[in-house]
Amino acid sequence: MPEFANPAGRRQIDRKTGSDEQMIHGSLDDFARARGLDLGRGAVALVIAEDATEIGSTVAHLIGLGFARVVLVAPDGLADPGQFGEAAERMIFVRHATRTPGTAMKAVNALIAQAPGRWLHYCFNGEYLFYPFCESRSIGEATAFVEEERRYSILTYVIDLYAADLNAHPNAVALDTAYLDRSGYYAEARPDMNGHPRERQLNFYGGLRWRFEEHVAPPKRKIDRVGLFRARPGLTLREDHTLSDEEMNTYACPWHHSMTAAICSFRVAKALRTNPGSRHDVQGFLWHRSTRFRWSSQQLMELGLIEPGQWF
Repeated sequence: MPEFANPAGRRQIDRKTGSDEQMIHGSLDDFARARGLDLGRGAVALVIAEDATEIGSTVAHLIGLGFARVVLVAPDGLADPGQFGEAAERMIFVRHATRTPGTAMKAVNALIAQAPGRWLHYCFNGEYLFYPFCESRSIGEATAFVEEERRYSILTYVIDLYAADLNAHPNAVALDTAYLDRSGYYAEARPDMNGHPRERQLNFYGGLRWRFEEHVAPPKRKIDRVGLFRARPGLTLREDHTLSDEEMNTYACPWHHSMTAAICSFRVAKALRTNPGSRHDVQGFLWHRSTRFRWSSQQLMELGLIEPGQWF
């Protein structure tokens, strides 16, 4: 299993940051209206659970990176505090029908309002954040460096993961034998409202959304997401996974390269294998540009999928 499956073995969990009782909210509206939430000290992660697949490993990975709190948004009965063991002390549970359109935008914007000044990350179950040197440096160290460069967001690329053997893993999810595409990624200019290219903004494509684009609606084909950023009053996430502050959507500052990160995700592979419109057309994901995923930020840097910028 990847090492993050037991985060307490890699980085000691600080029990003092956990609340004495579980924090459970009956709806996203209840969460948005709550006052005095204990969000611990440091960055906060939001996980949107669309089904039961790998919720535990996603939460464990985030706690291993050093997130102070993990807010889990899930339908009633899908994920209960008791199944997370010690990790539940670092979690907030929000009940919501996560298949409802606009859930990610609504949940992230609710968290932005609850946590001004805090660094936030959001993802879905079966997705795993990797930033440069994340095996030895905490999320707090990474965001502190970015702030020193007067930047308040880290652009993330969603890198598709998939199982090699779909007979053994019909939903295409296999942590022990995950593969990714080592090439086939590209970018296009992102136009503004007048059709002019936006400065230091691009639309990025690749992975399974590119190889199986006939099964992916055009608005869903981009792989870039502003998945790690510092919240502030008035900031909002838009439906296309960009923020209302255009500077926070840029891939670099004006004067040099900036750090980027990856969200390694089984989500698209799982959807292609389980949705009725595509599952019979997808017999396998392996191709000549597949490579075994080593669960390593170094591998992602070597492939050019994430950028350390000036951080060494």
